Amino acid sequence: MPVQVLMPKLSDAMEEGRLLQWLKKEGDRVQGGDILASIETDKAEIELEAFGAGVLRKILAAEGESVPVGKLIAIIAEPDEDISALVGGAAPAAAPKAEAKPPAPAAAAAPAPAVAPPAPPKVEAKPPAPAAPAAEPGWIPASPIARRMAKDAGIDLAQLTGSGPGGRILERDIEAFLGAKAQQKGGAEVPAGEREFEDKDLSTIRKTIATRMIQSKAPIPHFTVTVEADMGEAQHLRSSLNAVDPDAEKLSINHILIKAVALALKRNPSINAAYLDGKVRLFRKIHIGVAVALPDGLIVPVIRDCDRKSLGEIAREARGLIERARNKKLRPEEYSGGTFAVSNLGMYDVVEFTAVIDPAHGAILAVGKIEEKPAVVGGQIAIRQRLLLTGSFDHRIIDGAMGAQFLQELKKILENPVQLLL
Repeated sequence: MPVQVLMPKLSDAMEEGRLLQWLKKEGDRVQGGDILASIETDKAEIELEAFGAGVLRKILAAEGESVPVGKLIAIIAEPDEDISALVGGAAPAAAPKAEAKPPAPAAAAAPAPAVAPPAPPKVEAKPPAPAAPAAEPGWIPASPIARRMAKDAGIDLAQLTGSGPGGRILERDIEAFLGAKAQQKGGAEVPAGEREFEDKDLSTIRKTIATRMIQSKAPIPHFTVTVEADMGEAQHLRSSLNAVDPDAEKLSINHILIKAVALALKRNPSINAAYLDGKVRLFRKIHIGVAVALPDGLIVPVIRDCDRKSLGEIAREARGLIERARNKKLRPEEYSGGTFAVSNLGMYDVVEFTAVIDPAHGAILAVGKIEEKPAVVGGQIAIRQRLLLTGSFDHRIIDGAMGAQFLQELKKILENPVQLLL
């Protein structure tokens, strides 16, 4: 039986995927589990596996094409199996070619000429054909990221020698080539008449962000509350724990913040919630999303059960998630199912900002830079390390006092962080 290869749905927000590269070509025999193609989703680049064995009979989506979730992109079948109905349903222009076969065996000879002539003209209509040439004899092995980098930079892959297995071109090969090219150009002048702008298509992740932000800011009535916390004790705790074992995963202030937020949510469960179809959905578990900036957008990998994990466990898990996020290797379950989110821009010298709530959450915390500033301590002015924390809340389910109590609790925890070890 023919196997239909569909564009998979890998997250609740995913509406389409971009086909980056076909790793098999029409006529190749494939087995279940073989990698057919590389696909860019709204969150990551994934490898599409074959879920059946046979011959890749038809490719119905070209490289670089964005395809809606659930749409047929290829057909796997044995050489003698009839796929005309599937091809006809996916690409009407090619259907007459497949239909030309049934009339041929018919008893009447007259209908055959009437059906056969339309077939040759229709053969020209080959929308998916561009995908096949990419894997023809001149095809050059390259990772999806390297292929996209080369395309964006206008590099012909034939100019490069890959350093990966089997001569596969990797991201580092593109970076090395661009670096060498920049050194050769030196101070070359910009050609006269060159355009002063460039129009680029939005990446899949950027298009998803655009859609989600409209879904958030338009219908969700945001309100924000800001508190200032003294981070002296938290900094001291971080330094002390990092000094215990030099080989252990190093703690950052962000790890302490994640654990503190989890504890504050546990004490204020009404904040660990979301608005859903006229109801308040109260989450029983605390899964915190951590915003990670990528060159072409933002992704929020999720650390699960943060209230039950130690600081060390959070640090190790966060590092792994962030590395996979930056390499676009996150699995769907690693960036979905969050109940609250933290966005930290302190590393960019941002002191204070407001974050936009993910439509799946009821709140988000924006974290700025820790600053040394004068503060009154015990009636005396002293230089203290201060941090501004701004919560954005969905006013449909969270009132001002509720948001303020949550931030007040978070401030208390950060100023007395020893409770994070209990």
